[in-house]
Amino acid sequence: MKNKGNKHENYEILNLLGYGLAKFDNEFIKQFGFETKNSFFDYFVEIGIVETGSVVKNRMDLFDPFFENSRKGWWQKGDAYIHRKLLIDSLFGNENVIGYANIVKLFLKDNFKIENILVEVKPIVKSRFKKLQETGLEAELYFMNNYNSIDIFKNGNIEDARLYGDGYDFQINVNENSFLAEVKGIRAKKGKFRLTENEYFKAREYQNDYFIVVVMNLNDLPTFLPIENPLKNLKFEERIIKSKETKEYHLTSDLW
Repeated sequence: MKNKGNKHENYEILNLLGYGLAKFDNEFIKQFGFETKNSFFDYFVEIGIVETGSVVKNRMDLFDPFFENSRKGWWQKGDAYIHRKLLIDSLFGNENVIGYANIVKLFLKDNFKIENILVEVKPIVKSRFKKLQETGLEAELYFMNNYNSIDIFKNGNIEDARLYGDGYDFQINVNENSFLAEVKGIRAKKGKFRLTENEYFKAREYQNDYFIVVVMNLNDLPTFLPIENPLKNLKFEERIIKSKETKEYHLTSDLW
């Protein structure tokens, strides 16, 4: 297996495995029919996800400090990687070991075509599962937990506006000021992002009170790049995106 920068090419499944091992310990590996961690680690070598079992063990070490178990793991790293736990917590934190193992099995079946796995998950879990690989949610969670580290938002009160779909994700109230923040995630240390038409218009309306907050380097140790008044400080070009036609299904008669 190759690393892409600091990111292992099977980053997502390794995080799921590390979380499961750290949280549920041996009860987790039993859900896959194994009695020892070494045999569990070797299984992922056999199916081609990692080159050595130590890669899976290292991911367990990364998550160990965030759970109460007998191992210390990479305790010296502090909370450097806790954003990975928070993402999985937000989607699957209420699952018991059986439910969580089924989520991992679903990932293996869908992404690695491992056919000899029986999977039983509820529809809402499948919906959460689709969110797992979206950069946006991970970046938003990181912002919600760390926005106070950005000087202009320090000691502010955050309000979640994502459900409104009005061109920004959060409002941060600092003293008498209210700032709007649209959060973008980039997995590497550099990259690009786009604005929707709604976000562009909101940035134009609020100018210096509107921020794009880019969460850089999500694959490793995230950092913030806050951009005040992005239309003034960055260059954008307009592109017309032709959407695919979508179908709707209408009742043929009134309800009674």
